[in-house]
Amino acid sequence: MILDKSLIDQHNQTLASSQDKKFKYLQSVLQDEGHNVNAILEQLAAFQVAIPSWALGMGGTRFGRFAGGGEPRSLEEKIEDVGLLHALNQSSGAISLHIPWDIPQNATAIKQLAASFELQFDAVNSNTFQDQEDQAHSYKYGSLSHTDKHVRDQAIAHNVEVIKHGVALGSKALTIWLSDGSDFPGQQNFRRAFQRTLDSFQQIYETLPDDWKVFIEYKPYEPHFYSTVVADWGTSLLFCQKLGEKALGLVDLGHHLPNTNIEQIVSRFMMEGKLGGFHFNDSKYGDDDLTVGAMRPFQLFLIFNELVEGMISAEVKNPPLSWMIDASHNVKDPLEDLLQSVEAIKIAYAQALIIDRQALEKAQEQNDATQAQEILQQAFRTDVRPLLAQARLQSGAALQPLAFYREQKIRQQLIKQRGLKTYTTGL
Repeated sequence: MILDKSLIDQHNQTLASSQDKKFKYLQSVLQDEGHNVNAILEQLAAFQVAIPSWALGMGGTRFGRFAGGGEPRSLEEKIEDVGLLHALNQSSGAISLHIPWDIPQNATAIKQLAASFELQFDAVNSNTFQDQEDQAHSYKYGSLSHTDKHVRDQAIAHNVEVIKHGVALGSKALTIWLSDGSDFPGQQNFRRAFQRTLDSFQQIYETLPDDWKVFIEYKPYEPHFYSTVVADWGTSLLFCQKLGEKALGLVDLGHHLPNTNIEQIVSRFMMEGKLGGFHFNDSKYGDDDLTVGAMRPFQLFLIFNELVEGMISAEVKNPPLSWMIDASHNVKDPLEDLLQSVEAIKIAYAQALIIDRQALEKAQEQNDATQAQEILQQAFRTDVRPLLAQARLQSGAALQPLAFYREQKIRQQLIKQRGLKTYTTGL
């Protein structure tokens, strides 16, 4: 579906007066505090969040899944949906593919289609947590860590194939989430499982193009409930350090035990120059994959506080980061949910940009916990949404993307085009 740009212009015209008042007030406040508002707007406009190809349809649980209607039935339609999101917010300029769920049959044509929507290809994702119909060996007891070399070789070959697909599309990174682990005490020799995984990683690493990265994602549990080979950030960092410069850690917000201090993990990764990127979501209990910011917006702000500090500090030498949403939409319209998630991410980013860094550092050096809290709370409690709207307006996007989506009845149009009982590929 291709949006009529004139409809966005009409939408913006109806909201222009209200937006102008809100923005000018906030602009005045921020300037009085010493902020360069134009510089902040440029940073917000440049901040792009990749959309995963598997998040464009309704999600589900192990108990069931319900179609939402109008879901994309092919990779081409998924790209169209991401293009739609990007047209609405000008902040979703990349798509991240999951192989084999979304294998491009004609890479050249797929690249051309993506380019027509001003989209690039973010990291490609391998999948050795499921058995595919045509594979010779099962991953029931592991893949890259399996005791059987034939299984490990098959999983390595799959990752190499994913890299080849990524190269054809212009991607520059491979993300590996390894679900390997065990469910019962004594089932697995931890040391040998680690060593087998390292050997597999090294073989994959050697095939990376010179300008590529590999992101090693971690998760403490699920699908296995006694141990996971890459269970935490320390294990991810250890693998990355052993592999080399092109190996970086990937933080998925839902891949932590309850009340984990994720912002400290971010700081440690960046201190070592080993943070590669993020999978954004939110959670109440575990890896819930809820809308970003729906449950813990203050934690998201604290994470961005550390990210911004690391990105501007001369002491930190970390490569540019990759940003992506990884969520599952069980009851919401997936496109509405993604619009909300991108907005929440950029709100936290904007709030982190207006922290009084000099005052915060002074409070930290003087061990003034009260003042440090006041400084952070001042930024967090500032309604920065007029900044985001202004950045969208200047970029040609909708002032209120979600409101525009509903006004134009876009989901109903997609249902009319694709059908009510459609299921997106891959899930």
